[in-house]
Amino acid sequence: MKLIKYLLIPLVLLGIAGFAVYYVGTNIASEKLMDAVTTELENSGEIDNIKEMIEGDPELKSFIEEASTADANELPFTTKEEATRVLVNKVGLTNLNEIRVKVQDGSASKEEILQEVESKLSEEEILALKVIAYKELYGN
Repeated sequence: MKLIKYLLIPLVLLGIAGFAVYYVGTNIASEKLMDAVTTELENSGEIDNIKEMIEGDPELKSFIEEASTADANELPFTTKEEATRVLVNKVGLTNLNEIRVKVQDGSASKEEILQEVESKLSEEEILALKVIAYKELYGN
């Protein structure tokens, strides 16, 4: 009985520590990723290019504008940091980086990217991302 106690307690503590490291690590990674992306977009002026691209594409514009009527209380997350954490957890940092490279190279269509993201996220999570993007682009 004592042997079981001596084995069980360290295993439980190790499990708790592992979960804490995973949670904290994911938070740190998502915050760093969000800071890097935000800084890069602001410093390069790319946010204006993105806004122009969305305004010039009726399909993308209607996709983002769905967010203007969304109820924020119904969304699974509402901040960029939470969104990044969900994307890192569900899509994966490697896949996100691959998507970023494909977008920069122009080797992926918007349909391919949307399909990739939609296959990993729920409709509510996608709507939450739209709301965050809408707020970032239009300041609402």
